Amino acid sequence: CYTYFWSAYAKIFPGNRHKNVGKETGLTNHVERFNNTLRQRVSRFVRKTLSFSKKLENHVVAIWNFIHHYNLTIAPTL
Repeated sequence: CYTYFWSAYAKIFPGNRHKNVGKETGLTNHVERFNNTLRQRVSRFVRKTLSFSKKLENHVVAIWNFIHHYNLTIAPTL
């Protein structure tokens, strides 16, 4: 897992699965692409009025559904 030099990442990811890299290396492009795709397709991250979830559970399920569908659609291309 490639991440930026934020100390919060070191607390979440174990040392053997985490490598700090800068943006200029280009190694974080997959993470950035996924984050941008998630932001574009899950309107809960952009608009609070139309897609607002009162319950955290609904928010988590919407994100899980997107990730599941996204992985199914890109799996044949890999």
